[in-house]
Order: sequence, then C-alpha cells, then structure tokens
Amino acid sequence: MSPMPGGTDPEIPVVELDRPPGPWRVLWKKFSRNPFAMGGLAVLLIFVLLAIFAPFLTSYGPEKIDLMFANLKPGAEGHPLGTDELGRDILSRLLYSARISLLIGFSVAFVSVLVGSVVGAISGYFGGFVDTVFMRIVDVMNSVPSLFLNILVMALFGTQIKFMILILAFTSWMSIARLVRGTFLQLREMQYVEAARAIGVSSWGIIFRHLLRNASFPIIVNATLMVGGAILSESALSYLGLGIQAPATSWGLMLSNAQEFMLIDPMQAVYPGFCILMVVLAVNFIGDGIRDALDPRQQVTKSRRRLEQWRKNYSKSGN
Repeated sequence: MSPMPGGTDPEIPVVELDRPPGPWRVLWKKFSRNPFAMGGLAVLLIFVLLAIFAPFLTSYGPEKIDLMFANLKPGAEGHPLGTDELGRDILSRLLYSARISLLIGFSVAFVSVLVGSVVGAISGYFGGFVDTVFMRIVDVMNSVPSLFLNILVMALFGTQIKFMILILAFTSWMSIARLVRGTFLQLREMQYVEAARAIGVSSWGIIFRHLLRNASFPIIVNATLMVGGAILSESALSYLGLGIQAPATSWGLMLSNAQEFMLIDPMQAVYPGFCILMVVLAVNFIGDGIRDALDPRQQVTKSRRRLEQWRKNYSKSGN
C-alpha cells in the first residue's frame, strides 16, 4: 500500500473478533436450559445450605432428650415437625442428619472417582499385562456382594463415619475404572498424544495433564450419580442398625427408629424418607442434565445473526 501524502501511513482499523465460547461455558448454557437439572441443582443447594446453617435454624440439639414432650404432633409450640419417642426435635434431627448423609455421599463419590480414575487411566494407557491385572481385579471386586461386604466390615471395625466412607468407596470405584479405561483406549491413539511423546513428555504427564482432562466430562456425570447411590447405601446400613449410631444421627437411622412407631406417628418415617427421596432425585436430575449437555446432538439454539457473524469471522473463504 502506497504511503499517504506527507509521508504518513494510513491507520489500519483493528477488528476485534468475538471468540466462540469455551466447552465449560457451552456445557453450562445447555445445562441451564434443562428445567429438571436446574430444579435438582436448586434442591441440592437448599439441602446443603440447611445442613451448613443447621445450628442457626433450630434451638434444639439433635441429641437433646425430653421425655415430658415425647411424640408431639407436628405444629406443637417450639417443634414445627413434632418430636420423636424420646422427645427429640424432629426438625433438628433432620437438619443435622443432612450433614452426615451429604458428607458420606460426596465423600464416597470423591474417593471412588479418585481411585477409579487412577486405576482406569493406568490400565487404559499402558495396556498389556498392566491392563489384564487391573481388569481382573475389577472383575473380582464386581463379583463380591457389596452389601454383605459392607455389613461384614461395619460389624468388625465399628460404625464410625470414616469406616463407612472407606467401605462404600471400596465397593463403588469399579464402574469409574471401566469408564476411564474405555475412554483412555480411544484417547491414547490421538495425534496430540503422539506429539506429546515426540517432544519428550513422560507417560505420567500425558495421563494426568492431557488425557484425564479430556475424560473429565463422563467422570463428572458418573460422580454425580454416585452421590445418590452412596446416600441410599448409607441409609440402608443405618436402617439395618449397622450404620450411624446414636448420639449421631442420619436419615437412615431416623427411619430405623421410626419403624416401631408407625402406628402412633407415621410422619416420623415420612420426613427422613422424603428427604432421602428429594436429595437422590435432585442428584440424579443433575447427572442427567450434565449427560444431556455433553450430548453433541443436543445443540444450543443460537440466533441466525450470531451464526452468520461467526461464519464471516472464522470461515477461511470469508463467505
């Protein structure tokens, strides 16, 4: 381009192009348009907040016994949901039970994802003898009746929360391991993996810095669904008397205590059962929402004008 008279070059306008949204932003946009997923997220957040602020929402401790006010009906003064057979406030016990149940659910999911991701990643990336050994271990674990093993361990080592988390995670990581292994068998043949090997990146660097990142979405989906399963398992063990023990409380333990008073006050069993139902449904709706958001067939509706702008800015031909 010839210079302008006077020796000054013309100013070239700088055009700022809008970058397309990243994968996490696209995921949130799809997720937020799912009413069931957003409803489940709202319900789960409500229960989490109730569990965190339980001491500020009730003036009674979950273990406070007052036999003078046993089996009060809902709506009694100072006890909106009534009291149980020992005069303990049911609302207080529900709020504090949420702490235990949600803690176990999220902890079991975290430990299971951690163990299963490491085992599946190593098995899928290295293959061969390593893959054979790890997958046979997974097959053996899948053949063990998990409920019987949970009951046996809790009976031998006690009913502390840490033991419950460890045994539930120990019997839940196999599905994550198989999922990650299958994903790694596909990803390890990609060109960017070959390029990383060519420039000297170690195998562990490829596994944890590149491949696990690309396998994170299906792991998140299964982790959310695993939270609900862990809550149900804890409730089942507590209902059988092998889970959380007094003075601590959980929704499963409340169900176990209420079964003797079903004819006197059936609402004592309805409240914890309803809480379990709502939390598990909320977690499942969140998992389904994430899965639908990751489905490439579920496209986010964009305006025609926006699509035309992207095509003009990023198309090689400019048409």
